[in-house]
Amino acid sequence: MSNNASDAGKTPGRFQQFRMIVKILRQADPKALPITVASMLGTLALLVVIGLIFGGLWFFIPLGLMLAVLVGMVVFGQLAQRAQFKMIAGQPGAAAAVLKSMRGNWTVTEAVNGNRNLDMVHRVVGRPGVILVSEGPSSRVRSLLGAEKKRIARAAQQVPIYDVQTGTEEGQIPIDKLQRHLMKLPRNLTKAQVAELNDRLRALPQKMQMPKGPVPRGVRMPKAPRPKTR
Repeated sequence: MSNNASDAGKTPGRFQQFRMIVKILRQADPKALPITVASMLGTLALLVVIGLIFGGLWFFIPLGLMLAVLVGMVVFGQLAQRAQFKMIAGQPGAAAAVLKSMRGNWTVTEAVNGNRNLDMVHRVVGRPGVILVSEGPSSRVRSLLGAEKKRIARAAQQVPIYDVQTGTEEGQIPIDKLQRHLMKLPRNLTKAQVAELNDRLRALPQKMQMPKGPVPRGVRMPKAPRPKTR
């Protein structure tokens, strides 16, 4: 009994996590694995052809194998992330999970405003300034975004404040394009200005309008395997 209990409490290893991601990816997108394999074989074939044309197969075949593995991992990671976005789309807290998985100097504060329908607004601070990201129908979140923008305007001072609605309605940003949308925003602040802005916003009193009870936090972004940099 003790062995089973200890096994159940262990965190899955990398290989087990990889198998879980592969299983999920197969269910979400049956074409994903064939695309990954095709990208690897295509890379290897290209290097072999180059070796045949210019000579030096002894060099290009090992290089092709290494590049094929690298390309396969990159393609697999992108497809896995896309599948994860599709799986969490529409769930409360999905946008927050996507925002928190972003790379770079971003500070994400979840659910700074919301309502009884579990529509919510998240605050993101980065080089563009302040970005308010909403979840929910446009007709309901518009007032939440306006109220939050008004609340932080004095602390933000002259810093740009963007509002982004996530969803499938016209004018909203789909979950799988949210990170790309934020990355395209202009860099208006220096790192020092971002740190100063974060300090001013943290000093604001918290004003949460969500109903009593825990905010949905079960949405997590499993990490896809990434090629090692060392």
